Amino acid sequence: MNNDSIYSGRYVLPAPGTPAGYTALINYYHLKTPYPSLKMAIGEGYVQQDHDGWRFLSKRVRIEPTLGSQLTFALRYEGINLLVLKKLFEAIPVQEIEDVVKKSITGQYARRIWFLYEWLMDRRLSLDDVTQGNYIPALDPKQQYAVAGIRSPRHRVIDNLPGTPAFCPLVTKTPELLEFESLALQDRASTLVSTIPEEILSRVAAFLLLKDSRASFTIEHESPTPDRLARWATAIGHAGRIPLSKEELLRLQELVIGESVFIKPGFRTEGGFVGEHEPMTGFPIVEHASSRSEDVIPLVEGILAYEQRTRDSFDPVVSAASVAFGFVQVHPFSDGNGRIHRYLIHHILAQRGFNPPGIIFPVSHAMLKRTQEYQRVLRAYSSSILPFIKWTVTPDYNIHVLNETADYYRYFDATEYTLFLYRCVQDTIEHDLSQEASHIIAYDRFRAGLQRLGEMPDRSVQLLYQFLRQHNGVLSKRAKEKEFKELSVQMIEEIEAIYAEAFGTGSSLE
Repeated sequence: MNNDSIYSGRYVLPAPGTPAGYTALINYYHLKTPYPSLKMAIGEGYVQQDHDGWRFLSKRVRIEPTLGSQLTFALRYEGINLLVLKKLFEAIPVQEIEDVVKKSITGQYARRIWFLYEWLMDRRLSLDDVTQGNYIPALDPKQQYAVAGIRSPRHRVIDNLPGTPAFCPLVTKTPELLEFESLALQDRASTLVSTIPEEILSRVAAFLLLKDSRASFTIEHESPTPDRLARWATAIGHAGRIPLSKEELLRLQELVIGESVFIKPGFRTEGGFVGEHEPMTGFPIVEHASSRSEDVIPLVEGILAYEQRTRDSFDPVVSAASVAFGFVQVHPFSDGNGRIHRYLIHHILAQRGFNPPGIIFPVSHAMLKRTQEYQRVLRAYSSSILPFIKWTVTPDYNIHVLNETADYYRYFDATEYTLFLYRCVQDTIEHDLSQEASHIIAYDRFRAGLQRLGEMPDRSVQLLYQFLRQHNGVLSKRAKEKEFKELSVQMIEEIEAIYAEAFGTGSSLE
């Protein structure tokens, strides 16, 4: 490596400095991988500064233009990036890695590089086992989320990676994520639920289920029949009870797609993409390229292994985000991926006891309210790997991927996915739960007030409520002249007053 070629690349630095770590390695070796979300450089000043996706460290930080120095810098300052490391290890002769390790075989960074090479490449280096020294974690748990791990005596390294070589997204412990941890949202939810009367709580749970089911279909731009909506709500209500497996995923897809003659059930056996077709030619306009069909089963098995490995002593939201967004990137089915992706979030949160018993957080509803952010989060990684995926158009206007792409779906940074999911979970706890309970209590007051005016069927109560809700507590002219034409002016005024007392003027149930 030399100073000239290592620092050329596709990015123009926003301030004077020299790229370092993973960014320098990508540039020098022309690795076919996205840059890290935060690129590192050595600045020309003495104060660390962040500019437009770059972090400039003090020029006191010393780094040599060598493979070993850049790898050590990357592990120390950036944590582990499995995708960049895999592409790097594929691009360089094995002897170069052995030379790096031999120079400091008892050092922690050399042993971690050694372990990661053999873990990623499934290839044993020509090195003797380490026989002395303390065990060190492969993943720095202060930088990134890790499991307890198991010891690798050969390297004297603790394998605390949350997944397996088949699927292992990683999440960085950013200040925002640490702030979410400190909020103890799980405890907040339990405390809130304990304040809701038991007879109200069961109805809250039912309404939240229906709200989530409806939102999940709306996100997919579908208008399901009432029975289909109810069936999916029931499925969500059972989330966390049946262990995940390939068979369970197939069962869920069957629930989602029903008896459609246009959709082939089962794991995908052909290419797939998310996007549109050019109207005149039918040419695919690809926003997201799904994994190759031959990679679907190995990737799904990797996702299931990750889910099992992270069940204990691991942040449930991190696990749920990694599994669910990893699943939707793979897109293992021809249809139903989006709803199953959101179901997986429910499954993991419920299984780990994050949400109170009997309560399902309406995460889909929170995502629907954040549609633009949801789409941005989904597309960010998809668009970053598209330049590295080669594909051609099939006769039926699908796409056929021509190169090896599985690593892009195995090893990705799930930090932004986790942040987004934490925001959605916080919203459901701090708003949906309490608001739903408050509305049910208010509705009961409204219904009781109407009964004081005289016996009224529940259907009429509900119809009155809907009209009043839609018109800010005032009965519309149409309702007065048609549905409730038998009501006197005085009776209407009394009903409107009961509604205002129960809900407050302008109240609405969203």
